[in-house]
Amino acid sequence: MLVIVVDPTCAEPIGLRGEIVTVVSREFNFGMPWETLYGYSQAVQAGETLYISGQLSHDSTGAFIGTGDFALQMSTTLDNLDRVLEHFGARRDQIVETTVLVRGLREHFDTAARLHSAYCGDHRPTSTIMGVSDLALPDQLVEIGAVVRLDVTR
Repeated sequence: MLVIVVDPTCAEPIGLRGEIVTVVSREFNFGMPWETLYGYSQAVQAGETLYISGQLSHDSTGAFIGTGDFALQMSTTLDNLDRVLEHFGARRDQIVETTVLVRGLREHFDTAARLHSAYCGDHRPTSTIMGVSDLALPDQLVEIGAVVRLDVTR
């Protein structure tokens, strides 16, 4: 089946060969207050593409983890990325792009690269790592977003 993401006001999405197609759209949230406060979802599935918002280092109650410890923050952030993937039945090898935002990039680049590489294993998604002056929380050192193709098979 061909899946096309279109303007939601369109009554009947039409595929390239003239067939009516199904557009799947699902959202996922951890149930954290900041999701409602800032009006966003942790992830949105549009067709076979999953867009994952920047994840950060927090536990299931929303408590921040790893003040002053970049490696712990990075590991916990990647664990949260796994939680999102799991919700959608996705795998790490279906990640096609990651975006890694780091406060203090020069200081933390080697650790970020090592942990990202270990997380991805033999799979090599496109990836952008950027140094930033600030992130959402005062003690936050890393944030990781991703794009996933659910129809990628290995």
